[in-house]
Amino acid sequence: MAQKKAHEVDSFLRRLDRAYPIILIYGPDKGLVSERAAAFIRLTALPPDDPFAVIRLDADAVQAEPGKLSDEANTISMFGGERLIWVRNASGQKGLADAVAHLAKNPPQATFILIEAGDLKKGAGLRGIVEQSASAMALPCYSDDARSIDATIDEMMTRYGLQISLDARNLLKESLGGDRLATRGELEKICLYAHGGERITIDDVRDIIGDVSAVSHEAIIDAIMVGNLADFTHAFDRVIGTGSSSFLILSTAIRQFQSLQTLRYGMETEGKNAGSAVATAKPPVFFARKKLVETALQRWSTLTCARAIERLQKTVLESRRNADLAVPIIRQSLIALAAEAARAGRPGR
Repeated sequence: MAQKKAHEVDSFLRRLDRAYPIILIYGPDKGLVSERAAAFIRLTALPPDDPFAVIRLDADAVQAEPGKLSDEANTISMFGGERLIWVRNASGQKGLADAVAHLAKNPPQATFILIEAGDLKKGAGLRGIVEQSASAMALPCYSDDARSIDATIDEMMTRYGLQISLDARNLLKESLGGDRLATRGELEKICLYAHGGERITIDDVRDIIGDVSAVSHEAIIDAIMVGNLADFTHAFDRVIGTGSSSFLILSTAIRQFQSLQTLRYGMETEGKNAGSAVATAKPPVFFARKKLVETALQRWSTLTCARAIERLQKTVLESRRNADLAVPIIRQSLIALAAEAARAGRPGR
């Protein structure tokens, strides 16, 4: 059977095994699927932004024209060398499964086929075909367990040159969820918060993962996400006036935009509308915020959410380096995001 157990996948992705030109990466943890797909592409050493070396296809496009995958797989590169066909958003498409079955029996030369999929039933459809093939490999991605969370924490500490105390690590593990993308987002926030120091303490973890979603902070972020500058100004001035940490506002904003990005990803990859995305969100969206979140989803894409998160992370660093100017720095950054949402909500946009 050409498949790996969940705990064997990372080891498999440490080196390129050319015996398996067809790779299926699937599972309910979309963040982990995406992360491991990127890891496989790095193994091929092919530039992901080169349209001649990496051909991107949507699974529904292959479903509509099954021969397209075989044609692309057997096309000789214009400039020579290897190629990668990257198929995303695979699920139960029979046309895609049939196309992969044909290629599994007649593996392409000098071409890799990478397929990203959601959770697939064992032994059925695309997953069954790959698992039974000698030239394809199935790599499952399930929610992080304690061991993989520890490994992710260690990786992030090494990347940022930080250490973490045992009590801080234990509290962190209790607070992190099972989605790899969300876990990395939380760890990045903590590492940014501890920037300039050497060790993350339990107080650092409490500052970041504590009850930062207080109503007052959420009012600020809600106003930003839908572009309501008046509500933002009122809520921001009220929170700052209470002496609350301005950094916690940024922490709340990053977390909210990460959640928004996840919901928007579901819309873009699964064809959901905003109402459906909110109705099926996990954890559930509080009923009083559902309409607001639906509006926000119509104004932000996964790309603009990513840019917003990047801006907020840079604001964290800038405000910590210039502590005396932290409040105006944070205010200006948040106003820029609110203005972006306001522009996206104008008719004709």
